[in-house]
Amino acid sequence: MGSALIAFASAFALVLAVELPDKTLVATLILTTRYRALPVFVGVSVAFAVQCVIAAAFGGVLSLLPDQVVAAVVAALFALGAFLLLKEGFAKQEEETAEAQEATPTASFWRAGLTSFGVLFAAEWGDASQIATAGLTARYAEPVWVGLGAWVALVLVAGIAVLVGRKIAERIKPQLIQRVAGFVFVGFALFATYEAIFG
Repeated sequence: MGSALIAFASAFALVLAVELPDKTLVATLILTTRYRALPVFVGVSVAFAVQCVIAAAFGGVLSLLPDQVVAAVVAALFALGAFLLLKEGFAKQEEETAEAQEATPTASFWRAGLTSFGVLFAAEWGDASQIATAGLTARYAEPVWVGLGAWVALVLVAGIAVLVGRKIAERIKPQLIQRVAGFVFVGFALFATYEAIFG
């Protein structure tokens, strides 16, 4: 039981430290400004659970892939995310009318939840937390406890983003946040591209 608790604590601490300043927080925050908090939280929590199960089940498989291949895939994902965020952030500004502001349709629970699941599921591939989870699983040989520790840390980060996102949405236009996040994602994509080419 001692090694299981060490595995859990190690995964929790490492993933929390990696994810607090990472894109997971930003992506969840963006989703919360667009949809209701509960379906976003449920969607991202399920996405994290699936990602943690995959990372823990395969253990060190990710670490066996060439770093440049992983970096190239991550760069492509960030570039796609940046394109979508910037397109939506600027398109809304152009198309926005007084009528649209008065009555914006509220997405259903399932739609918001599935969208949140898809965004975070895609964003977490090749992420530091997934690689860390796989590495810790290989080190401690405790896939359940490592996976659980990583998942709890990710859910905590999502909870923080949901709480912050709701407060920000009341004061700042979501379009502005989407634009800023889009440019942040561009930066991540450029950095990952650099790693893929010169890493």
